[in-house]
Amino acid sequence: MRRRLVPHLAVFLLTLLATRPGHPATDGPPREAGPFREPDLVEPVALDPTTHLDVRYACKDNFLGRPVYAEARVFLQRPAAEALARVHRALREKGYGLLIFDGYRPWSVTKAFWDSATQEQRDIGFVANPREGSKHNRGCAVDLTLFDLATGSEVKMPSAYDEFSERAFSTYQGGSPESRARRDMLRDAMQAQGFTVLKEEWWHFDYKDWRKYHILDIPFEKLGE
Repeated sequence: MRRRLVPHLAVFLLTLLATRPGHPATDGPPREAGPFREPDLVEPVALDPTTHLDVRYACKDNFLGRPVYAEARVFLQRPAAEALARVHRALREKGYGLLIFDGYRPWSVTKAFWDSATQEQRDIGFVANPREGSKHNRGCAVDLTLFDLATGSEVKMPSAYDEFSERAFSTYQGGSPESRARRDMLRDAMQAQGFTVLKEEWWHFDYKDWRKYHILDIPFEKLGE
């Protein structure tokens, strides 16, 4: 599933981010000391078209209530995308597939999240500090859940995606036993291929090689040029 927005949206978003009060256009990603690998961002659906996408940040169905991506696409560094394809194949044997919400995220979007978040959301760790950058900015973090192969529908988990509550924590012991079992099955499958779950978000996984890639701020429409 790929949803496209109006072509001028990217220009509008960049202008909006650059002109927010108190955040001059000269702000940019933190400087880092290398060396780093050259970025090689690919789309997981290109490696395995049977994975599903639901890119919430390309529409209004997200915690900001507005689109922040010009295109409904997901990118990851190639080793992470290949590992994700292996997870998808392993889960198919159990009757499930991967439904991907987000992957590589330009640094300017991380900054927009931080600017829009409450102090409580920042303190808990639901949004990344742009001064440090996010593993999403490195193309080595992915947000995802499971879908049922028999129905094609997203499964029930202990919380909704991007829900800022205790139910979102990867160790939350409430909710139904079935939802926790599916959450833990996803975590185990991801860990087997080199991913680590984020404590505050059961859906967020970081790939083991994230330190080898630098923070990027390339918009989706520039990738592949």
